[in-house]
Amino acid sequence: MQEEHRIAELRRILHEHNHRYYVLAEPIISDREFDALLAELTLLESARPDLFDPNSPTQRVGGGLTDQFEKVPHSRPMLSLANSYSREEVEEWADRIHRESAGEMRFTCELKYDGVAIALQYEGRRLTRALTRGDGTVGEDITTNVRTIRTIPLALPDHAPDRLEIRGEIILPFAEFEKLNESRREKGEKLFANPRNTAAGTLKLQDSAAVARRGLDCFLYGVWMDDSGEAGISGHAAGVQAAADWGFKTPLALVGAFEVVETVEGVMDYLAYWDRARNALPFAVDGVVLKVDGYAQRRTLGSTAKAPRWALAYKFETEQGITRLDHIAYQVGRTGAITPVAHLDPVPIAGTTVSKASLHNADQIALMDIREGDTVRVEKGGEIIPKVVGVVLDQRPADSVPLEFATHCPDCKAQLVRAEDEAKHYCPNTSGCPEQIKGGIQHFASRRAMNIDGLGEEGIAQLWAAGMVRDVADLYALEMPALLTLDRMGEKRAGNLLSGIEDSKEIPFERVLFALGIRHVGETVAKRLARHFGSLESLMAAGEEELLELDVVGPVIAEAVVMWFADEVNLERVQHLRSAGLQWTILEEEEAANSQVLADRSFVVSGVFSIPRDELKRMVEQHGGRLLGSVSGKTDFLLAGEKMGPAKREKAERLGVSILSEAQFLALLGL
Repeated sequence: MQEEHRIAELRRILHEHNHRYYVLAEPIISDREFDALLAELTLLESARPDLFDPNSPTQRVGGGLTDQFEKVPHSRPMLSLANSYSREEVEEWADRIHRESAGEMRFTCELKYDGVAIALQYEGRRLTRALTRGDGTVGEDITTNVRTIRTIPLALPDHAPDRLEIRGEIILPFAEFEKLNESRREKGEKLFANPRNTAAGTLKLQDSAAVARRGLDCFLYGVWMDDSGEAGISGHAAGVQAAADWGFKTPLALVGAFEVVETVEGVMDYLAYWDRARNALPFAVDGVVLKVDGYAQRRTLGSTAKAPRWALAYKFETEQGITRLDHIAYQVGRTGAITPVAHLDPVPIAGTTVSKASLHNADQIALMDIREGDTVRVEKGGEIIPKVVGVVLDQRPADSVPLEFATHCPDCKAQLVRAEDEAKHYCPNTSGCPEQIKGGIQHFASRRAMNIDGLGEEGIAQLWAAGMVRDVADLYALEMPALLTLDRMGEKRAGNLLSGIEDSKEIPFERVLFALGIRHVGETVAKRLARHFGSLESLMAAGEEELLELDVVGPVIAEAVVMWFADEVNLERVQHLRSAGLQWTILEEEEAANSQVLADRSFVVSGVFSIPRDELKRMVEQHGGRLLGSVSGKTDFLLAGEKMGPAKREKAERLGVSILSEAQFLALLGL
């Protein structure tokens, strides 16, 4: 009994200190003291497995592996919000609310966090379930992963309701995002695009220990206490205050982020303030959410089928920065494509410091007449490398001269070429340009291709500098003694690399074909080619006319495939890879796993889903469907997720394309 009481006491104490540290930012003990208490609890729990509690502070580090996430209906729909992009529309909305509502009216103003919507359910004041938005009706149970987020209380104080649901947003702060990308940069891995997508992907990881290391945070604000609604709380502001009192991190944690106003002028003042102040926030926001405060007035106003009439999301304009363009450099991609990159005087945009921006191609540079030394406008719309969107002409230096685009490859010095129907310049030296070869090796080893773990940009550069690798086939000739001569290459790292290379021999043919890096042959085309021809021999023997029989293959792709297999260097590479033992045929069990439920149906997949989008695309193809890149008259279905652009939906509706939610799509497959 003494152990049981001590375990309960330690859990209570550690929950309190977690709240003080991560939510209130007011710790009263040192990290060492906290760790000592946590170690004591861990030791006691290990001796009493009968007292296991998934909400114990010791469980925040994660460690459980999840094969799938259960789909669970929401207690009430998680509706989207109507969007507005102008202050005039906001004024019209607020005026309409005043006209249609009797009596006093108050509005709440809060930031629109650029994160992932979440619904948390508590029973007996303990976290029992965390659901994603999903399609708004059915979400996925990601409780194991959410328990690792330290700002989410696992147990509530005695004065909190016994049963409670609270909704909000999970975010990834800029500092954690940059730290994560820096780690990936050092490993030569592809950088994450933006904090929002990274947070969404993190919550769907199968290993909760990996989730715990990502540094996710949250803001929670939507309170429901029982099936009858918001019993005991009169409005949204009171609910947010109550949630803060119960230990949740709410918008009240940030000064000025949550305000209650009674007039349209008050709403406008809030918008004007945060349009400027958002630049200093440590996390991403993309607008402001305006709501009618009183629950009684909300019930009167009601909702449409898609969104409540008592709330509106105002979207900020994409943030721009103005800075000096110092010089333009040129990068060589694995296909030989030349990309001009503007090197800028560092400028803060959307919470990060920008020093480089994409210039796309020569036509874009000429269209905007961009020159070295210009003062330029730079826009960051959620991508890693922002783009130059204009020139401040009245600040152009008097001695400025138009830019002459590069004529030779910056790496191998070969003369660049440009096809009449293409915007990009290319280096034609495919078998002799070091940057193309290294880029091809990196593509070959990437996760979606051969998935050779630990072989990123830095590792490839090291092997190249040592003369050990000059082609992807050379990877299969690497040996331990040679690897151990490299700097920072111990037995464990070398062993892992060799194991990854050996494991890649089991990668299916369709991914091997994609890994070869044939120009214009992406994942979808590689899959269709592999499944149609069945083997490499059949594909190599195919002419352009036979290739064009596939609906995903046009003249450009057909020509690229035929030319690739006509190159003696490529044929020699294939022969070496064949000798290494890679897969060059479609396995019978792969064919058997495919159904034809979606045969002859074309899909466009757009938006954010509870299932990773790549997995949804795989499911379309696995069941016989075809993937298209954009909505057109040839599209049968638009698989629409959260935050899909309104223009795509409008086009689908105009063309009579069927729009499916995630739940409807899964039902179509009988899942």
